[in-house]
Amino acid sequence: MNLPSSLLENVVNEFAKLPGIGKKTALRLALVLLKKDMAEVDALADAIKNMRHEIRFCKKCGNISDDELCGICKQTSRKKQLVCVVENIRDVIAIESTQQFNGLYHVLGGVISPLDGIGPDQLNIESLTKRVDEDSVEELVFALSPNIQGDTTIFYISKKLANTPVKITTIARGIAFGGELEFADELTLARSIANRMPVEKYVNGM
Repeated sequence: MNLPSSLLENVVNEFAKLPGIGKKTALRLALVLLKKDMAEVDALADAIKNMRHEIRFCKKCGNISDDELCGICKQTSRKKQLVCVVENIRDVIAIESTQQFNGLYHVLGGVISPLDGIGPDQLNIESLTKRVDEDSVEELVFALSPNIQGDTTIFYISKKLANTPVKITTIARGIAFGGELEFADELTLARSIANRMPVEKYVNGM
C-alpha cells in the first residue's frame, strides 16, 4: 500500500496491528481521524493512553477496575458465596449483559492448554482455591468455553477442590461444543447459566 504520507502510514500500520483490522480498514479509520477536530483526536488519544496506564485489575476477582476492587465485587447486593469462574474479562462482560447472574466472578486469565504452553501455574487457580476457603464460597459455577481446553481446566480445578464442601457446577450445554462463550447470544447464555449442572454429571455425560 503506497501512501502519500509516512505519518499516515505509521498510523495505518499501528491500527493494522489490532485484531480483526486489515490495512484497508486501518486506512479508513486513519482518514476518518484526519477529518476530526484536533480536540476530538486529542480526547481519543488521551482516553487510550489513560486506559492503558491507569486501569487496574481487581485484587479479588481479576476483573478490570479503576480501583483496588471492581464495581461488581463492591456491590453489597451480590451473593458473595456464589462465584462464576470465567476464562477472561470478555466473558464477565458477556455474562453481565444477560442480567441473570447475581454472584461474583473469578477470572482465570486463560485455560489449561499444554499445546500452547499454558499450564495451571500460569493461571489464577491458586488464588481461586484460597478464595474458596477464605470467603466460604458455597458454589463455583464454571462458565468456560465448551471445548477440550475448557473441560480440562474444569476437571483440574474440581480435582483440586475435591476435599472441600464447595458445590461445583458448570453452565448447561446450550452452547455448542467448540464454541466461544463471548460469541454466544444473550438468551442462550442466560439459559445456560440458569440451567447449570453439577460437574460430575457434566463430565460423565461426555
